[in-house]
Amino acid sequence: MSKNVLILSSSPRKGGNSDMLCDEFLKGAEENGNKVEKIYLTDKKINYCKGCQVCYKSKGDCVQKDDMKEILDKMLKSDVIVMATPVYFYTMSAQMKTLIDRTVPKYEVMSNKEFYFLLTAADSNKKNLERTVESLRGFTSCLDNPIEKGIVYGVGAYEKGAIKDTPAFKQAYNMGKNV
Repeated sequence: MSKNVLILSSSPRKGGNSDMLCDEFLKGAEENGNKVEKIYLTDKKINYCKGCQVCYKSKGDCVQKDDMKEILDKMLKSDVIVMATPVYFYTMSAQMKTLIDRTVPKYEVMSNKEFYFLLTAADSNKKNLERTVESLRGFTSCLDNPIEKGIVYGVGAYEKGAIKDTPAFKQAYNMGKNV
């Protein structure tokens, strides 16, 4: 059965290591007959959440007029959400955190989504990426019935393109292929 897959690439470095993992996941998912869209967050205007609670209290849209409404609508329509981030100082990128914060208008109705996490870091110790995974799980644990399907730990990848020489590169493709 074909699924709608949304890939959220939060790397500020287009063509960087985590973005390359997104492309491999995308390739595998498309080859398996899925409808896939990749959003490069750096190309989008996503303002910081102001904490005004207007969206939450009204169960409506955010008062800010930026690209987040379009992205959130796509998240709601997707079956699978891939969240990709480089790991800086042992946490997710600012772009990913900003996106997560701005899901408040609709997070209570975001249900039954499959999630994949793609992470890259210069650090070669996978254990040191667990804080980032837990932060992403902090988001998904607020949703109704999130289904965590897989994690790619792209460790030891600092220079742009270094991820190609790691097992994570093939793993991202295979995960996409198995959506």
